[in-house]
Amino acid sequence: MTENPLQVIVDQDPELFNLLENTRELAFVEGGIPLKYKFLLAMALDAANGSAGGVKFLAIQAMQAGATKEEVMQAVRITQYIFGAGAVYTASEALRDIL
Repeated sequence: MTENPLQVIVDQDPELFNLLENTRELAFVEGGIPLKYKFLLAMALDAANGSAGGVKFLAIQAMQAGATKEEVMQAVRITQYIFGAGAVYTASEALRDIL
């Protein structure tokens, strides 16, 4: 992936960035829900919020954690059911180069 999208925060407010990183580490800690499902859940939420970059990054992480392309698409289906077609358009933009 290219430069960290939070690079300006890293540079201007490292304390805020550290808080964000600690929260991310807490959310994705091993245990409970398998890691690939945590990434798929986060991916679905990013699709619902219109963040194509987040969808792409999280889908890649989910697949690196063992998720299949079918599981990624199943998460998109569930996201569409709850949030509608806009989330599918976001996911489509994000996933075109990785699926």
